[in-house]
Amino acid sequence: MPDEPKKHHGLELVDRKLLSMTGVAKVETFDDREIVLQTNLGMLTVRGENLHIRHLDLEQGDLVLDGDLAALQYVADTRRKGAWRRLLK
Repeated sequence: MPDEPKKHHGLELVDRKLLSMTGVAKVETFDDREIVLQTNLGMLTVRGENLHIRHLDLEQGDLVLDGDLAALQYVADTRRKGAWRRLLK
């Protein structure tokens, strides 16, 4: 069985105004202040003001957004950890 190619996730932020990403699997939620994305490396929350998705290609995993970016936060998947903790008690 051949090894699967590794899935990459990358970010390029320009002047806190333009964010380009690779490795985007799904857009969970979005509005002009917060965008929540599923990436190849986990959930990512982007916060700011006047956020707009300029380009989205989920087949390629590409996303470009603009606005006044304030924060990027990767969020741990607590559901899995919590379930394992409950089972192991």
